[in-house]
Amino acid sequence: MVRVRSAVTAQKRKKRVLKKAKGQFGHRSTRYRQAKRSVIKGLTYAYRDRKVKKREFRRLWIIRINAACQESGLTYSRFMNGLKKANIDIDRKVLSELAVTSPAAFKKLVKLSKETASSEPKKKEKAAHSSAS
Repeated sequence: MVRVRSAVTAQKRKKRVLKKAKGQFGHRSTRYRQAKRSVIKGLTYAYRDRKVKKREFRRLWIIRINAACQESGLTYSRFMNGLKKANIDIDRKVLSELAVTSPAAFKKLVKLSKETASSEPKKKEKAAHSSAS
């Protein structure tokens, strides 16, 4: 049987890993074994953090919207509920941009949300009226 030598393949593999580990601190960027561990860990973090990034941005948008609503004397949840009842489908990203860049337009939405929320009768009041009869 012919002897198979894998020097070329192994070198390619090591070169690929070391290229990915470029910029790492200390031996992580120069020694294959440490670089391999570091690259695997780094890729795991990258995969996880692509999901986390979406969560963090959503949190930021909600915080911005809430802060802008508080200025108008309304909570975030009541604001979003009012928008939903008014059939206004604007995502949180756009709402937060409006709150930051054009507060006048955002205040109009807050006003609209307040009007919609106050015009609809509450469920608890309906239940109280029906039990009194």
